[in-house]
Amino acid sequence: QSTCTLRGCCWRPESDTSVPWCFFSSNHGYKVDGSIRSTQAGFETTLTRLPSPSLFGNDINTVLLAGEYQTPNRFRFKV
Repeated sequence: QSTCTLRGCCWRPESDTSVPWCFFSSNHGYKVDGSIRSTQAGFETTLTRLPSPSLFGNDINTVLLAGEYQTPNRFRFKV
């Protein structure tokens, strides 16, 4: 069972040490707004902020996310 704080962080102790105990619920952060567009090396998409409590303030409501697969072991992203 999870316990969530006012800022939206949820706490659920797990016996598996590879799983984070503190996480944000799926209604926190940003969502894809529209389509995901292919580029030469990856993709880009527009993200829109979800109506949830702000962690640091001055959040940007709409951002462009660009992802690029540089090698089989390296993924680059720009916000």
